[in-house]
Amino acid sequence: MKTIDAKIITEEIKRMVIEANYYLPKDVMQALKDAREKDDWKLSQDILDKIIENAKIADSERVPMCQDTGMVVVFVKVGQEVKIENGFIEDAINEGVRLGYEEGFLRKSVVGDPLNRVNTKDNTPAVINYEIVPGDKLNL
Repeated sequence: MKTIDAKIITEEIKRMVIEANYYLPKDVMQALKDAREKDDWKLSQDILDKIIENAKIADSERVPMCQDTGMVVVFVKVGQEVKIENGFIEDAINEGVRLGYEEGFLRKSVVGDPLNRVNTKDNTPAVINYEIVPGDKLNL
């Protein structure tokens, strides 16, 4: 049985929330550059240039790539031999989201009730998808 402290989950989710909003993965950046080189329409070249430049600015200045930072969706693969201690996994994930949005200066736009449209003011709850797998690993 592997034991994982809920605080570690919170810290990792916080880090991932910020990184997902500040940094474009290298393969995505390369795909944008490749598309820019292959495209022969001036308007789409200009748009791709702006997207690429925006991603570079976000990376270098540690700011979100887009003002609409969306809603967090977490895919959790948890091994049957994993025990979470010092908290509940769902609470740890949502606390990581809350901290990531606060510390990353990200726009909070999630509403608690879709009919009343009241903002939760911390971008929780996250949408969490769980998959129970064999073993003693936790993958977020």
